[in-house]
Amino acid sequence: MDKPWLALYPAGIPAEIDTRAFASLKDVLAANCARFADRPAYSSMGQGMTFAQLDAASLAFAAWLQKRAGLRRGDRVALMMPNLLQYPVALFGTLRAGLVVVNVNPLYTPRELEHQLKDAGAAAIVVLENFAHTLEQVIAATAVRKVVTTQAGDLLPPLQRLLTNAVLKHVKKAVPPWRLPGAVPFRAALAAGRALALDDVALGPDDLAFLQYTGGTTGVAKGAMLSHGNMVANVLQVAAWIGRDMKDGAETLVIPLPLYHVFALTGALSFFSRGTHTVLVANPRDLPAFIKTLKASPPSALIGVNTLYRALLDAPGFAEVDFSRLKLAVAGGMAVQHVVAQRWKQATGVPLVEGYGLTETAPVAIANPTDIAEWSGGIGVPLPSTEAAILGEQGQPLPPGEVGEIAVRGPQVMKGYWQRPEESAKVFSADGWLRTGDMGVMDERGSFHLTDRKKDMIVVSGFKVFPNEIEDVLTLHPGVLEAAVIGVPDERAGEAVKAVVVRKDPGLTEADLLAHCRQHLTGYKMPRSVEFRTEPLPKTNLGKILRRELRAAPPVPAASAASASATEARAPAHAA
Repeated sequence: MDKPWLALYPAGIPAEIDTRAFASLKDVLAANCARFADRPAYSSMGQGMTFAQLDAASLAFAAWLQKRAGLRRGDRVALMMPNLLQYPVALFGTLRAGLVVVNVNPLYTPRELEHQLKDAGAAAIVVLENFAHTLEQVIAATAVRKVVTTQAGDLLPPLQRLLTNAVLKHVKKAVPPWRLPGAVPFRAALAAGRALALDDVALGPDDLAFLQYTGGTTGVAKGAMLSHGNMVANVLQVAAWIGRDMKDGAETLVIPLPLYHVFALTGALSFFSRGTHTVLVANPRDLPAFIKTLKASPPSALIGVNTLYRALLDAPGFAEVDFSRLKLAVAGGMAVQHVVAQRWKQATGVPLVEGYGLTETAPVAIANPTDIAEWSGGIGVPLPSTEAAILGEQGQPLPPGEVGEIAVRGPQVMKGYWQRPEESAKVFSADGWLRTGDMGVMDERGSFHLTDRKKDMIVVSGFKVFPNEIEDVLTLHPGVLEAAVIGVPDERAGEAVKAVVVRKDPGLTEADLLAHCRQHLTGYKMPRSVEFRTEPLPKTNLGKILRRELRAAPPVPAASAASASATEARAPAHAA
């Protein structure tokens, strides 16, 4: 197929990457641990770990998994912890033992945790003891036979370790009581593993590396089967994409997004492949601590989402952070809002570089070139070795300028959903396109723009309305802290637009907000009602607003928007 986007590639970015450079992700890890041995690999809570130390610790954990836990090639190991030093040790150890990683959100409810552990058939789990009480409630219903527990300070120096663990448990009361007979402390597993020899497991591109569960923003989470080939491809694709900016072995990445999320995971692994020092932020919602980390470790790169960048901009002390070394600020996971991009560039001098992908694409498929001077408003162009297209309702390719469903092909695209062949068949076309469920448009130059999730799209009197566009307008108002847009049933129009808003200015009224919207939106896109909330909007742990939960919430009486009715609104020329 034609690839007009190649003309937009910065100089030095290859059209294709060599996916055969490494047979497996564990080979990538081993090679870089050797190459950057004395360089700092990860830091957390002020304590660093070199590539050599990470290599030794992960080998010890891998040996323990094989020889003491009795796990065999292909067994699934769940990792349930935030961004601590223990995470990369457990992650790399699991992969080096020939096992499959199942990343678990530690904030899961018992129901959610049980579903994922049972669905994955996890044989073992590594869990931060702060969340062990959740595991205790469901473990009997799962196939988990080996539990490793860790405390937050386990890999810190002795005095700091004791103090950190004591404060969390006895002062902050952050560790609810739990009982898991036979659980092995993480430090004990490492100590035992150092005396054991690891049996090398030959892995190839088709071997499974991760069961990475979808976020569940639109339904029940499914396990995307990401092979070693998928992960190697995306790590190398992203590493090539950032190569203009990142000098091997000389950069600092601050990553507040949880590594159990695929966006942060692959991003961090790509920087890891370039010898970057990655500073892990365990709780980005603790903004004072986050700001302190940024001051102590001035970043040359950041990976975040729209809501996080906005929170940083509003946080006390942000103006005191030194961004003179910042080369790259990456945004993904959700649409970037114009007001956030504008404020970020003004504050730091560096534009937000937006990318796009899915759990199913490991995740990055499309991204803006890193040499942009300003936030583009679009999601960019397909990465090397990646094809993208806009498909119509019947699966036919659409010409530039027409809105349709984004479809992707490339070596990073998943093998399918775990034990769900019927679901896999739904998302793959006969000619191998992954139908993303996202609506978008490609311009004449081959640059892609995201309009919205297909399932979130609102149809007003036959006209398609995309919530992201309206949310962007709403958040431009200085009195709005955050906003979400959903469709609600309407007798005349089929659906109507409803705005759910958290105010920054308590004096903001519905009339004020609607007057603001009329300046930017045609009639059929106007909110017909506005619901003001005092509590933050429901979000995933990554910060993505859960429109599904807003749609399921009981209706709240609200005054009708004084706007032209949808039936009277004129459609733009491209509406379909």
